[in-house]
Amino acid sequence: MTEIKATKTQIILGYVTIYLVWSSTYLAIRYVVETIPPFMSAGVRFLLGGVMFYAWAKFRGAESPQKKHWLPAALIGMGLIVGGNGGVSWAEQIVPSGLTALLVAMVPLWIVLADWIRPGGSKPSGVTSIGLAIGFAGMLLLINPFEISATRVIDPIGGLVLVFATMSWATGSIYSRHASAPKSQILGVGMQMLVGGAVLLVLSGVSGEFNGFSVSNVSLESIIGFVFLTTIGSFAFGVYIWLLKASTPAKVATYAYVNPVLALVLGTVVASEPFTLWTFGCSLVIVTAVIIIVSSKKTPQKVQRPDEACVSLECD
Repeated sequence: MTEIKATKTQIILGYVTIYLVWSSTYLAIRYVVETIPPFMSAGVRFLLGGVMFYAWAKFRGAESPQKKHWLPAALIGMGLIVGGNGGVSWAEQIVPSGLTALLVAMVPLWIVLADWIRPGGSKPSGVTSIGLAIGFAGMLLLINPFEISATRVIDPIGGLVLVFATMSWATGSIYSRHASAPKSQILGVGMQMLVGGAVLLVLSGVSGEFNGFSVSNVSLESIIGFVFLTTIGSFAFGVYIWLLKASTPAKVATYAYVNPVLALVLGTVVASEPFTLWTFGCSLVIVTAVIIIVSSKKTPQKVQRPDEACVSLECD
């Protein structure tokens, strides 16, 4: 696992970026998919982002990637971009942006479980297990497939797609901590975006998104959201990948309970998305679970090197 040296100021700015930018990306995606198909919009913006990152890295003198670096980059891109961002983009056609962010907050739960079942992984501690149980309860209550009390605030299909997206993101995040990568982090992020964007465009074509699509029907809100996601959003993605190795995974994981709160506020205030008492209760349950998991200390079940132990969002 490669660690990156960074100053305290750089790391703080990195956290501010993923807190503020990622909290607003859910609302931006909501506006984009109103008039631009989800896989198409995500594919184009990640391809453009990949070109920008790749070109920037080469401009800074980065060495060309070796053949062995492309497969790991492709796998990370499939997990984070195709499964993660692609799933979120599709789901936001039928799920409010604030509730989307709340379900995405479940990523740390899948991280813990993925780390448990991976080769050489470790079993979660008792406290973490309690957090897992609370988190799954909150997720089920929010999706509410059995319509408890005749209350349903989220489309069940959209909810299931978001569950898959978070699982995909968690898997890609864990793998990125140990995958072979070029010396240039910027180049590596560009490679991941290029592969992920290309696959999303293939999915767009296969799913028939190009049929009947007309640029003249794209709204101004969608254009603004697309530009924001392609530029500032792509930059924040790169910051996330950088923070995974520049900081501790437990600290990076804090975005998981900061972002949904801010996203819920933005969705309610800016887009007038519904915010019910049921939603508020589920939010408390899920955020509580995430805080427990992120802040808990895991007790290794076997002898292992410090860099093999996993906590919360990523392998530490």
